[in-house]
Amino acid sequence: MKWADEYRRLGVRTNADTPKDAQVAREFGAEGIGLCRTEHMFFEADRILAVREMILANDEKGRRRALDKIKPMQKGDFKEIFRVMNGLPVTIRLLDPPLHEFLPHTEAELADVAKALKTPVAEVRAKRNALHEANPMLGHRGCRLGITFPEIYEMQVRAIVEAACEVKKEKVDVEPEIMIPLVGHVNELAALRRMTVEVADEIIKASGVKLSYMVGTMIELPRAAVTADKIAEQAEFFSFGTNDLTQTTFGLSRDDAGKFLPDYVEKKILPKDPFMALDTEGVGELVRIGIEKGRKTRKKLKVGICGEHGGEPSSIEFCHQAGMNYVSCSPFRVPIARLAAAHAALKDEKKKK
Repeated sequence: MKWADEYRRLGVRTNADTPKDAQVAREFGAEGIGLCRTEHMFFEADRILAVREMILANDEKGRRRALDKIKPMQKGDFKEIFRVMNGLPVTIRLLDPPLHEFLPHTEAELADVAKALKTPVAEVRAKRNALHEANPMLGHRGCRLGITFPEIYEMQVRAIVEAACEVKKEKVDVEPEIMIPLVGHVNELAALRRMTVEVADEIIKASGVKLSYMVGTMIELPRAAVTADKIAEQAEFFSFGTNDLTQTTFGLSRDDAGKFLPDYVEKKILPKDPFMALDTEGVGELVRIGIEKGRKTRKKLKVGICGEHGGEPSSIEFCHQAGMNYVSCSPFRVPIARLAAAHAALKDEKKKK
């Protein structure tokens, strides 16, 4: 691995949502966290009730009351992750999935939640039904939640920045990167960046510490890739979410395509499953466009990938050729990514000779 590290030019980060995952990844040689999914912290048994209380609230005041219960939990998680990753960058994605994913589905679960929150079962059921979406992947999720319910993202930004300031006082070096997901139009990012900077700067000033942070976005929609020059006006970094970018480019549901994609590969209609190895001709072309246009606006734009492809060798070679700064993958794929990045660099050297 040390030999591989001497040759590779791509950084290798990890996708980690818990301090334990972060520690495992560091032991495997990860150079930071490229994706920390904050929603995974919401599903813990001692937190999900407060999340459900927030979703079931009828007004902003009620939502904020529930969010006040969630914030200390998120902040505690961030502090632990920052301590583990001491000195390494940590990219934290604000809430991404649609809210209905946090609500119960069976009648028994509905009754339990209603009892715990002292709310009529009919009210819980009505809220669940109201949040139902025909196509949730393209629905009310990602930055769209932040636009509709800014108090959710505001709470998360406060938790991130307060955690960073507090661990900084412990002499822990911290580099938070706040990532806003599912941006399709620069105006979405501009509004949420403005809120993020206002909240973060207020906390940093009150804390009395010096803290640098970045605000960026996940490029996972074709429109974001082809308007990357405009989006880069508001983003200090791009992270390509190639799971969703593949879905939205092909018009395929990742959850359902497994029923027929093996036939496509067997009949040589597709060379590989595009969810397993990056489709460099189609999805990859959007990535290239996104990087090129983004860096025309912001020359030193930091660019990475955090989809499943970040741990797959042929996709890593593409990321190297496209001029990315890093790939991010699951903790146990970090050694594979380090080796694949070295192979990509050596192939480049061979071509030059």
